[in-house]
Amino acid sequence: MLETVDFSEEPLPKEEYKARRDALTERLVVLQQQARAAGVGLVVLFEGWNGAGKGSRISDLMYNLDARATSVYVTENINVADMAAFPGNSQGVTGFFPSMQQFWNALGMRGTITFYDRGWYTTSVQRMLYTQFGDVKIKHGKVKRPKAAVARAVHEAAEERHIDALRGALASAADFEKQLTDDGYVVVKFFVHVTKEAQRKRLTRLREDPATAWRVSDGKMATIGEYEEAYRLYDNLLEGSDFSYAPWHLINGEDKRRANIAIAETLVDALSRALAAAPDPAAAAAAAKAQANSAGSLDEAPIEGRSADVQAAIEQAAAAQAAEQHAHAPRASRFRIVSKLPSLDKVDHTLSLEPDEYKRRLKAQQERLNKLEMEMYQARVPLMVMFEGWDAAGKGGAIKRVAQALDARAYTIFPSPAPTKPELLHPHLWRYWTRLPKAGHVGIYDRSWYGRVLVERVEGFASNAEWARAYDEINEFEQDLVRWGAVLLKFWVDVSPDEQLARFRARQDDPAKQWKITDEDWRNRDKYPQYKSAVEDMFRLTSTPFAPWIVLESDDKRFARVKALEIINDALEARLHGE
Repeated sequence: MLETVDFSEEPLPKEEYKARRDALTERLVVLQQQARAAGVGLVVLFEGWNGAGKGSRISDLMYNLDARATSVYVTENINVADMAAFPGNSQGVTGFFPSMQQFWNALGMRGTITFYDRGWYTTSVQRMLYTQFGDVKIKHGKVKRPKAAVARAVHEAAEERHIDALRGALASAADFEKQLTDDGYVVVKFFVHVTKEAQRKRLTRLREDPATAWRVSDGKMATIGEYEEAYRLYDNLLEGSDFSYAPWHLINGEDKRRANIAIAETLVDALSRALAAAPDPAAAAAAAKAQANSAGSLDEAPIEGRSADVQAAIEQAAAAQAAEQHAHAPRASRFRIVSKLPSLDKVDHTLSLEPDEYKRRLKAQQERLNKLEMEMYQARVPLMVMFEGWDAAGKGGAIKRVAQALDARAYTIFPSPAPTKPELLHPHLWRYWTRLPKAGHVGIYDRSWYGRVLVERVEGFASNAEWARAYDEINEFEQDLVRWGAVLLKFWVDVSPDEQLARFRARQDDPAKQWKITDEDWRNRDKYPQYKSAVEDMFRLTSTPFAPWIVLESDDKRFARVKALEIINDALEARLHGE
């Protein structure tokens, strides 16, 4: 691709440049305000050679744009010394956080412009070069006891961590850009190209000026001698990431006037196209409902005292809506799915523990987890434990027993209440990309990113198209987490409808527990067919080998708590003690 850049063009005359620049700037300023009103987000990535002028191009744009709706994120070079000294290297953990998290953190809301001064491609190339030629040695051994279900999942996660570094990074980049464009953002990618001689002259001039010498390190000067090798790498990278939904725009960085004009024209065209596109009425209606936090409910009557005819009508309508929603779910995932899927119809509701056995096993598993957590911290392995399930199934109690075994400084419990307005103005996974545990720590999720395909699907807070594509977006997210090095466990806490009803009534009759029961909880019982269908689709489309679903049978809460602890401990031991 780089060979298509024409360096032979005559410099643009100043008068012509000024007239074109002023007209484009005026148009871009107007389009920014229109995009802000329409909720169109613009992501602008600048990649290119050292000394090509990426920062200057961004500065020229920023001078005229509304700073209240514009931000710039500067991607730093990886710190080789820190990477070499990172304790998680031997466990295949790539850093304190996933490399893509910084870019999700920096992402502005829809309606704003986010400039990235270098980004996920720079980070990908640097990590790839260091992994291949640096001093980091990642353990590639197999996990002990692969016949155990938990160990098999840990082994699959290890396989994900050991894929080619650049291939994995490009897949993450493609996922990131596709999720943004699907969510209403416009992604514009520029590569600022210069010849080797132009790069040498610019870096030398910067190095010799006392005011700018700090910007050009010895390492940056040394890259001039690696131009040809880097050229081949960049060219392959550009061709491999020139996606239809986020194509590359190559810029001649040797003529700043032509560069500024080309960049402004590209941004004007991209925003004009986005604003001219017809809005999605279904997505707009779902967004309005989510903003108001209202529930798309069926016609309801009071729970108590319903006639048989009323109850039958409610159940019939619920079943019809469940079938209609299931029809919109994808038939398959592009990810490999485990062969033995969990199913709500196969849950054994009779499993239980006697109180004495529960106390003994609970104590033993908590002591085991406490020791493993200290080992996990030293190895800098992140642990993410996610609990989904029915209302009153016992998620909170299970979380308490896990947290009780941990150092209070080592874990964070992340609840998932209704999204805030800023969260609704970002892609749905943004709120979880920004809520990850640091490597060596534990993140416990009381409900999770699966809200998109559960409550948002059932209640109409997301359109059919939005929740249907979320299954693989979630798989992409989880794949990034395990490639980072996280131990990721996903629990579905299950309880029978009869036991749930008994717990609801017990809460309602106990003044100390009445705060746990709401009108919405009662209403959700009427939507059992819709939620059951949503759960089965969730199992079918997101139970990947590296992050399979695990059912906690919770008609007896004691049984579920001990099972959760045993599985967490087994997963940590398989990860930490594998050969």
